[in-house]
Amino acid sequence: MKLNQVVPALTCVTALLCLSPAMRSQDAKPDSKTEDKAAKSPLPNDLPADKSVPQTMQLDGKTLKYTATVGTLPVKNAEGKPTGEVVFTSYTMDGPNRPVTFAFNGGPGAASVYLNLGAIGPKRVDFGAEGQSPSDPATLKDNPGTWLDFTDLVFIDPIGTGFSRSLVAPDETKKLFYGPDQDIAYLSKIVYDWLVKNGRLESRKYIVGESYGGYRGPRLTSYLQSQIGVAMNGLVLVSPALAPNDGSPEISPIPWMITLPSIVAANYERQGKLTPENMAAVIDYTRGEYMVDLGKGFSDPTATPRVVKKVTELTGLDPTFVKQSGGRLETQAFLREEFRETGKLGSRYDPNVTAYDPFPFNPTQETNDPILLSIIAPTTTGMVDWVTRTVGWKTDARYNALSEEVNRDWDRSSRNGAFSGSASATDLRIAVATDPKLRVVIAHGWADLSCPFMGSVLTVSQIPIMGDPTRIQVHEYPGGHMYYARLASSLALRKDVMEMVEKH
Repeated sequence: MKLNQVVPALTCVTALLCLSPAMRSQDAKPDSKTEDKAAKSPLPNDLPADKSVPQTMQLDGKTLKYTATVGTLPVKNAEGKPTGEVVFTSYTMDGPNRPVTFAFNGGPGAASVYLNLGAIGPKRVDFGAEGQSPSDPATLKDNPGTWLDFTDLVFIDPIGTGFSRSLVAPDETKKLFYGPDQDIAYLSKIVYDWLVKNGRLESRKYIVGESYGGYRGPRLTSYLQSQIGVAMNGLVLVSPALAPNDGSPEISPIPWMITLPSIVAANYERQGKLTPENMAAVIDYTRGEYMVDLGKGFSDPTATPRVVKKVTELTGLDPTFVKQSGGRLETQAFLREEFRETGKLGSRYDPNVTAYDPFPFNPTQETNDPILLSIIAPTTTGMVDWVTRTVGWKTDARYNALSEEVNRDWDRSSRNGAFSGSASATDLRIAVATDPKLRVVIAHGWADLSCPFMGSVLTVSQIPIMGDPTRIQVHEYPGGHMYYARLASSLALRKDVMEMVEKH
């Protein structure tokens, strides 16, 4: 499968690899002895024992003293036999009644390094913004957007990501770990195990998940409530894969309604017109006249011209392109068209982050997303250097910031597959109904075309108000999928989450 065949089909993924597996000869048959030997080959050296080091950072003119820990938690089967090792990174501070927040990224196949070193950990490294290069120094610096002053933080790397690893054969690994339901079951147990190991069951507890981690968030919360017996106080979904991908674009207006506002937001930002007030008008148009006219289709000869005129006005795109699209803007076509004259491509994670198109005359995109191509080096280098040199947790195992293998082997056969948000949205409803004190913050970048904010707006609008109408809040900030790469948006997220935590 070529890259251009993969990219348009993948949405709502924090850091999804779209790399092709090596082609194999149809005539070549594997030797069974070789296969057996490979299945039984030893793993790399045992992972080190947990290691903690004291650290400090400056935040708002104050010095925060904290303990950074890198360690492992075992995954065991029903017989108590270890089947995997999950590596976590935690930051804790002394003090009474400290909350604790568990962080998960997405993919499937992404380590938690993006939330850790990009968004909410005490240190950050630059990545994901226009003008940055993979070869820039991966220098860690104090993070003014950290949440550490108001909650301890535990970053969890699912099996196959970061340094976390399976201890069973590949086929058994896929069966035990690489699917939406088993993923929730073992990661919920990991949360419980960390709480027990560290004597924190009485702490206030929160989950934050980004992208597919945002899909995980409601399901983890519900599973912990109902199956493990541990209740969360709050849930933060960062650029979540929450909205269901239901509805054929040939007959349903929903897919076009979800993406149009983010395309408009990217245009407004370039013009200096990106404000909540202007975007409120775009949302109203999308839910009103745009939806109605798309639904009319060819039954009303005036509907499509009306859509084309308005969409051209909102997006600033070439009128011919919009007319040929019928006002229905396919994401990858838009990202190539918007910057065609400069020979660049926009990123689906933030259309205003660009890279040169190495194949500008090909009819389809032949390279991976500009942001995905640029974030692996700084995050991997920064994390491995910090773990091995600063903390002193030394291992020769490979660190997988983004795992092609996990993503390729993920089970997409069930109704809950990798990209359907329906199970997550259902569990969100159930979790909020079950616990009248549970609070939820859903936070998006305006211009994210990977997990557009409009999907969450439409999803939340269908959830009944159960008690306090502010218990589920949707916030939008300038930027794209990793809007926290922008300091102002990172600080706005910090403020909104801090307010949620303080209400407990």
